[in-house]
Amino acid sequence: MTSRTVHPITSASATIRVPGDKSISHRAAIFGSIATGVTTVEGFLASEDCLNTVRAMRHMGADIAHCGDRLEIRGAGLDGLRESASVVDVGNSGTGIRLLSGLVAGQPFTTTITGDASIRQRPMDRIVQPLSAMGAHISGASGGLHAPLTITGGELRGIAYDSPVASAQVKSATLLAGLYADGDTTVREPSLSRDHTERMLNALGAEVRHDGLSVTVTPRPELTGRPLRVPSDISSAAFFLVAGLLASDARISCVGVGVNPTRTGIVDALRAMGGDIEADAEQMWGAEPVADLRVATSVLRGAEFGGDAIVTMIDELPLLALAASQAQGRTTVRDAAELRVKETDRIEAIVSELRALGIVIEPRPDGFVVDGPQSVRGGSCESHGDHRIAMMCAVAGLIASEPTTINDVDCVNTSFPTFWELLEQL
Repeated sequence: MTSRTVHPITSASATIRVPGDKSISHRAAIFGSIATGVTTVEGFLASEDCLNTVRAMRHMGADIAHCGDRLEIRGAGLDGLRESASVVDVGNSGTGIRLLSGLVAGQPFTTTITGDASIRQRPMDRIVQPLSAMGAHISGASGGLHAPLTITGGELRGIAYDSPVASAQVKSATLLAGLYADGDTTVREPSLSRDHTERMLNALGAEVRHDGLSVTVTPRPELTGRPLRVPSDISSAAFFLVAGLLASDARISCVGVGVNPTRTGIVDALRAMGGDIEADAEQMWGAEPVADLRVATSVLRGAEFGGDAIVTMIDELPLLALAASQAQGRTTVRDAAELRVKETDRIEAIVSELRALGIVIEPRPDGFVVDGPQSVRGGSCESHGDHRIAMMCAVAGLIASEPTTINDVDCVNTSFPTFWELLEQL
């Protein structure tokens, strides 16, 4: 079990390019594989999660060449995939298992999909319900609630599905299956989740229509391969943005970051708390907006966050908790019960590890409350096998009074394999 020790810093000045967006990288590998022709992907995130998705597509007959952060995919077309000769293993990837389940639900063969111990504990009924309603035959552990999932697809019908949760994974799985249905498929959400699937499908030639909180896909599109460029992942950049706001005498720039408005909740939240964050060089990389984000040391103030804003920063809430501990006054986060079913119970993990570093934080069933500013003393903390908890603790170590050791950090490779290397630049 690997450990890392982070030492406090007194100042920081750096320009950083974090790796490609994880969500977009997954989708590029999947959608390029069912397009016709060649899709080149620049900026692909070569993390364990995304490489597992590439491996899964190869097992189903996709021709994918991988070199560094570049993929060249010779698409099999909408109907060109074949049954995998082995169980498809997504490792630690919730995005991988849910999107691939939607894809194989449309195929005229049987696929078994599994993952690591964390994945096998995460709820799968949220995708089993719409895919079963479309006509896929699905069995799984705990009566279909958990992986491994065995899915026999084909002969799907289009449906209108009211999702009980705002989840890009649920929406994307259903829309992917909808590509193979006998009529339009519509997903309605309680609030807008990230829309990378809709943007990329449109870019490759699918007909995807929005109407408020509903999105509809027309079946049997002719998807055509094309060059795709993946922006830097804002969820990864957020660790360095928060470090720049909290550290003394800091100026940090993150370049080429994806600023899709369904993903920028953490930036909006930090600005609402008084954070000095500027966006420059705004442009479009294909269907995705991109900018350089610059931050400087700031005096933050407490704030309340809940409702629709939570969906746009669900992965960054551990960082928000750390930032709140350094803000003046009280910060309250609610409507974030989804954190309970991530790689771990993230609310409990956030609370236990910030407390281990000397921070007082109160858990709530759907969030947490933090009063600040507080001192971070450093010490020893655990990742809980959760990459975002490990990296939160590392950022906390930068502003601690003593060195901070984070145990079991191999999980960081699932999303951000160059994190420690970039952290050393600070």
